[in-house]
Amino acid sequence: MKPEEITTEWLSDVLGGQVGEVHQEAIGDGLVGMNLRLTLTTADPALPASVVAKLPSLDPTSRATGVALRNYEREVKFYSGVANTVDIRVPDCHHASWDEVSGDFVLLLEDMAPAQTGDQITGCNVEMAGLAVVALAHLHGPRWNDPSLDEVEWLDRPDPDSGAQLAMLWSMFFAAFTETYRGYLTTEQFELAERFGAVIPAWVAGRTGPTAVTHGDYRLDNMLFGTAEGGPPITVVDWQTPGHGSPASDLSYFCGAGLLPGDRRENERNLVDMYAMTLTDHGVRVDEGWLWEHYRRNAFAGVVMAVIASQVVGKSDRSEAMFAAMASRHLQHALDLSSISLV
Repeated sequence: MKPEEITTEWLSDVLGGQVGEVHQEAIGDGLVGMNLRLTLTTADPALPASVVAKLPSLDPTSRATGVALRNYEREVKFYSGVANTVDIRVPDCHHASWDEVSGDFVLLLEDMAPAQTGDQITGCNVEMAGLAVVALAHLHGPRWNDPSLDEVEWLDRPDPDSGAQLAMLWSMFFAAFTETYRGYLTTEQFELAERFGAVIPAWVAGRTGPTAVTHGDYRLDNMLFGTAEGGPPITVVDWQTPGHGSPASDLSYFCGAGLLPGDRRENERNLVDMYAMTLTDHGVRVDEGWLWEHYRRNAFAGVVMAVIASQVVGKSDRSEAMFAAMASRHLQHALDLSSISLV
C-alpha cells in the first residue's frame, strides 16, 4: 500500500467509523518499512484521534528486501496471531493485511506518542537497558520451549542449510561492508570479523538449547520509551523478523550495542541476571552457566546483522552511522567476552 492510498473512505471502512480529514506525517527512520502518523478528524468517540500506519518502504532496494525476506508477511502475522500469546508490550493493532501476490502490506497501529524512540547511535542508559531486558523476558517466557511453535511455519528458524546459507551471504557482502565500514573499526575488531567469517557454519550449528518466540532485531530504534508527558515505560515495535530460536540471541544483541561499551562491561552481568529473574514470572528457570555461555556466544548475532543488513537496505547518512555503531560495539562485545573461543 502507498501513502496516497490511505483515504478517508478506506480508513472509515477498516476502522469501522466515519473518518473526516486525515493528516499524514512521516515518523521514525525505518529502513525496511515506512511509518506515518495519521491524525484523524472524526466525530466518532470510539475511534482514536491518531494511529500509526506502517507500509512498505518507498526505497526499491529496501522494499525488495522486505518482500524477499518475508519481513512484511511476518510482521502482519505476528500482530494477527502471536502478539496476544506473549507478554511484551506492543502497540494495539487496529488493522493488519498482507497481499501474497504483490508482497505489499499495511498495519494500523496504536499511536504511542508521547513515548519516544530510542537511538541506536547514541545508546541508552542503564535504566533504559533494564526496561528492555525485563520486557524481553516477558516476550520469551510465555512460550519458552513451546512445542506448538513448530507448527507456526512463517516464524524464522534455523534449518540444516542455515549455516551454509549465512556463510554464503557473508562472503557476498563482506567486501562491500569493508569498503564502507573498515574505517570505523579497530584493527583487532576487523581481524575478529575476518576470523568469524570462516567459522559461521559452526557458529550456527552451535546455537542450541531452549527456544522461544524471538524478536530478531531487538535494538533501541525498535523501542519506544515513556516520557514525562506519558506513554508506557517501554513498547517494542518493528516485528518484521520474529523467529523461533535462541532467546539468548536477542539478549546479547540488545546489550552488545544498546549500551556504550563501558556501561555494558560494568552492567551486563546484572542485566543478564535481571533477565533470568524475570523469566521466573513465567515459571521458567534457566541455568546461570548455560545462559552466560550462550549470551557470550551470541555476541556475534549483531555482527552478522551489521555486515549483511547494511548491504541490503537503502543507504543514508543515518543508516551508515547506525551500522557503524553496531559493527564496532558488537565486535568489541565479542572481543570482551572471548566469544570466538566458544565457536
